[in-house]
Amino acid sequence: MKERILITGGAGFIGSHLSEALVHRGYHVVAIDNLSTGRLENIAHLHPLPSFQFVRENITNSQVLDRLTSEADMVIHLAAAVGVKLIVEDPVHTINTNIIGTEAVLTAANRYGCKVLLASTSEVYGKGVKVPFQEEDDCLMGSTANSRWAYATSKAIDEFLGLAYYHQFGLPVVVMRFFNTVGPRQTGRYGMVVPRFVRQALRQEPLTVYGDGKQSRCFGDVEDVLRAVIGLAETPAAVGQVFNIGSTEEVSMVALAEKVLALTSSTSKIVYVPYAEAYAPGFEDMRRRVPSLEKIHKLIGYAPQHTLEDTLLRVIAYERTQMESAG
Repeated sequence: MKERILITGGAGFIGSHLSEALVHRGYHVVAIDNLSTGRLENIAHLHPLPSFQFVRENITNSQVLDRLTSEADMVIHLAAAVGVKLIVEDPVHTINTNIIGTEAVLTAANRYGCKVLLASTSEVYGKGVKVPFQEEDDCLMGSTANSRWAYATSKAIDEFLGLAYYHQFGLPVVVMRFFNTVGPRQTGRYGMVVPRFVRQALRQEPLTVYGDGKQSRCFGDVEDVLRAVIGLAETPAAVGQVFNIGSTEEVSMVALAEKVLALTSSTSKIVYVPYAEAYAPGFEDMRRRVPSLEKIHKLIGYAPQHTLEDTLLRVIAYERTQMESAG
């Protein structure tokens, strides 16, 4: 019989896709989510399945988390406060959710000896300029006076905590650094650029590009990311290590906007919005964020299979369907 896996944030964008993939792979999945950013619609098709269970609760509810962890063989911890807009608007929530939530998960997992896959982010590289980013590279954070770096720092603390539990208590922990995961079901509510551009283009609204638009990112298709997560979950040699997960196809924000306009046949214009106006005065951003995928490729043979255009076409189709169903 396959293992029981607890997914925190299991009704969210990545969590719902992961729940689906693991159930289809024969695992019994329990998804816990407080639905602050996750949505019941994301997992509605899984509810009738006997190998799937959903629990609506905060991971900081120690009694519920303890019970669910005691019944699990593995915890994949995705629950977090995400999105640059949310971080700037509500830094206390960001720090508390990410650090206290992760500590709660690790404490419960350590009590029962559960393997933990811990979701982190490319943001932990901070203002580093050495491209591509390798897992052992230094992290260069901005000033504590700038709340923009609260998310990056909180996720770095999560990594330190996870690896400390591994070294001090022998808890099997794997750290996954996601680089801009995109795909259907992603909310644009907190500044995620791909769904925001696609919705603006489909509504014939101006595409808002922040800054000069020359900043570049690599967008990992959620289906590729799932293969990496499941590969690491099923590989004992991954324990105690940190892995970048994403794509190496780099694109500037203005080029991304132009690509979305072309694929949607939209007549929308591109409008440039200063960072200070979009977020807050003194906002800082990385110019480039490109992962080295050598380490994960060497261990599990991971390589992205989807191009950015493949991913954008799927997001566009999904968003069109959402808009039609909303009337």
